[in-house]
Amino acid sequence: MKPEFISRTILLIGLISAMIIGCSQNESNSIPDKGTGKHASLGSAQETKKNLYRTIEWIDLMPQDDLDALMNPPDYLDEIEDGSDDDQLSNQLMLAIDQTSDDRYMQALTSTRVMPEFDNLNIRLPGFIVPLEFDAQLNVTRFFLVPFFGACIHVPPPPPNQIVYGIFEQGLKLEALHEPVWLTGRLRTTLTENDVATAAYAMEVTSVTKYTD
Repeated sequence: MKPEFISRTILLIGLISAMIIGCSQNESNSIPDKGTGKHASLGSAQETKKNLYRTIEWIDLMPQDDLDALMNPPDYLDEIEDGSDDDQLSNQLMLAIDQTSDDRYMQALTSTRVMPEFDNLNIRLPGFIVPLEFDAQLNVTRFFLVPFFGACIHVPPPPPNQIVYGIFEQGLKLEALHEPVWLTGRLRTTLTENDVATAAYAMEVTSVTKYTD
């Protein structure tokens, strides 16, 4: 299944990983991918190439204690009344930050901690693209990959260790932001910061293909 849009980010951001698991677990489905050889006509050569890339889930990129903190949001978030001013996404975020700076939940929301074993590893990961830079032909060459639609655009970004900065010199003609994709390439534990968000990972992308059930 496709990752679902999160309407109340500050309350549900801890469930990002749970929602994206279903997307990653569909790796056995027929997903056309340049780097994974799902087209039957391409034969065993492409199937061999597939084995060079490890399909991972978003929760694999997050330290376990960060994940535990996000999956157990503090009680004060339950005190926000539905429909109130504090129920607005931006106000929810600011209210939570104001509660305490050493809150373990809030630390996890902004965590740049990575899993070092993934550095320099060839991986395959599903998600949504947030365009950052384009070439002369308006192909996307730099972007963020995020686990749910709307992140960094309509709602606040997920934790930095749940964002991948993509470098794709070939360029991508992006048809729709709401369509999930498979990203294939070499992952690096490199911090990237800009006005949109902060990513704790970067990827030298070899292919971007549509995600299909």
